[in-house]
Parts: sequence; structure tokens; C-alpha cells
Amino acid sequence: MALQSTELNQMPILRINGLTKDFRGLRALSKVDLFVAEQEILGVIGPNGAGKTTLFNLITGLIHPTEGKIYFLDHDITDQEPDYITKLGVGRTFQNIRLFNAMTVLDNVRVAMQLHSLINPFEVFISSPTFVAKEKELENSALNLLTSFGLEKFRSHEAGSLPYAHQRRLEIARALALQPKLLLLDEPTAGMNPSESQDLLQLILRLHEEYHLTIILIAHDMRFVMNLCQRVQVLNQGETIAVGLPEEVRSMPQVIEAYLGRSVHA
Repeated sequence: MALQSTELNQMPILRINGLTKDFRGLRALSKVDLFVAEQEILGVIGPNGAGKTTLFNLITGLIHPTEGKIYFLDHDITDQEPDYITKLGVGRTFQNIRLFNAMTVLDNVRVAMQLHSLINPFEVFISSPTFVAKEKELENSALNLLTSFGLEKFRSHEAGSLPYAHQRRLEIARALALQPKLLLLDEPTAGMNPSESQDLLQLILRLHEEYHLTIILIAHDMRFVMNLCQRVQVLNQGETIAVGLPEEVRSMPQVIEAYLGRSVHA
């Protein structure tokens, strides 16, 4: 069945060609193509086991593909390591929250910001005025970011002590502290109630506008996806089965069948 797609006029910030990943004979992804334009919000959806998180892990260098190519800002990042890809401008969150639970909320963000901070080891050793000034500037920047997420009052709390929805926000704040051009959000509403999900949707829209972000989102919450994403790509059993506008994709028979496990014509 031919895929339906909506091509954008802008050049893609991320381009994936024929991406395939095998795990000991199990094919998790099969010849997946994907592109996302600058400042676009793309949703990647599909049933459990469709290969969505595997796709994110390949983009961020946590694992390497069996076949295919990944280009970010025209750099071939196919076999690059996570630190290189992060410095290039790709940030992400995880389906299972991965905060530094024993560190303060402020330090979780500050540590991420240090990726782009040039520090002279000798200045650190002697606590030079330059180093002290840089640390103060870093702290102020981290606090400003926490304020934009409504987390400033928790700055001295251990990250692991925050309510679940606040931990989700903090993980996104930490990813944003990396100064990404492309932000990957893996199930950001997982475990949230409808009110918390709606608040997060509004936050993501605001961040998208303020920081001129390009976003790829994985989510099972279809209302969240349909209200946030400009395009949707559907995976099933490691393959792309549909690409298009949200209102187009949700009514496609192959998408309904993938989610319900039966043909809509049965």
C-alpha cells in the first residue's frame, strides 16, 4: 500500500534513509525513511513494539543501525557517539525518567548547561574570579530556565522527591539546557492525568515558539498528538505504514487496523 505523505517546502533538519536495526535476528526497524523540517513538530506513533524508541536511540547514537543513514544539519551522524550528537544540537527525554535523583533540581539543569561552558581547569583549582563569575552566570541561567518551567521554587529539592509530573517537566528542562536545535520527546505524558497532559501541551507549544525548536514526539495519547503535531508518521512492526497530516492519518484504514489489531473492513 502506498504511503501518504505531506512534503514540506523547507529543507529537513533531520533526514533518515532506509534505517534498519536488527537485534540478534529480530528486526526492530526495517528501511524507515523520515524527515523533519526546521521548527516542525513531528509525531511518531504506533502500537507497543513498533520500533519508536529504537528510532530515538538510533538518532541519538545510543545504538547504531544495521543499515541506513542518519543526517542532522547535513552531518552524517549514523555511527557517531551520543556526546558528539548532543553537542551538535540533539537533545532528548526518555520514556522512563532519567534524572539525577540525588542531585538538586537546579544542579540537574546546571550540569546539562556545562556541556557548552568552557572551563579552564586551573581557574577551577584556584577558584579564580573568572571561574566564580562563570559559575554565577551558569546558576542564573539555570534558574531562569527553571522559572520558565514553573520549577524555581523546587530549586533546592532533590530531583527524585518531586511529584511525577514535575519530574517530567524537569527532564524536558534539562534537555533544553543542552541548547538543542532538535528536541526528541519520548512519551512525555506517560503517567500523567488529562489536566497535567494539557498543561504540558501548552508548555511545549510555548517552548517551541520561544526557542524556535524542531521537535519529534513519541506518544500514545492520540489527543495530545493530534493537538500538537503538524505531521504524523506511523510505525507498525518496525515499518512506516503512514505519513501525513494528523486528521488524514487517524482515519487511514491501515492505521486503525494497526491499533485495533483487525481490519476495519472485517
